[in-house]
Amino acid sequence: MDTTDLVLAIAHHVLVFSLAGIIGAEFILTRGDLAAATLKRLAGIDRHYGIIAVLIIVVGIGRVFYGLKGWEFYVYNWVFWAKMTAFAVVGLLSIIPTIRFVSWNRQASASPSFQVPAAELVSVKSYIRAEAFIFLLIPVFAAAMARGYGY
Repeated sequence: MDTTDLVLAIAHHVLVFSLAGIIGAEFILTRGDLAAATLKRLAGIDRHYGIIAVLIIVVGIGRVFYGLKGWEFYVYNWVFWAKMTAFAVVGLLSIIPTIRFVSWNRQASASPSFQVPAAELVSVKSYIRAEAFIFLLIPVFAAAMARGYGY
């Protein structure tokens, strides 16, 4: 048994579950009125989203090169690339909410009477909902890969 592979797998899973929790938190926090404190919290949570996403990529690359399955298993596996595509789409969908959270937080800091425009809030909720839906594909592809599909 290779300890490196085990540590990388554990780190990868913890990070992915953390990202799922962050997406869920953003979804919950964007319901109803967004007070200045909530906007600040959203911006902080979203900052952690970015950090965790980068760590997932770093640990994932570690799994490809230092894991037991070897890099060939991943590079030639269409399910792996489907999983990477889903992860990339989730990342791309997160750009608009991130931009909005930063903008809203700045506006709320500058003007205590700032209210999040309803249309922008609806748009952000749609992006987060889409992120969550596409994110669900990631563990589906991971489970398929773990069972040798796509190779």
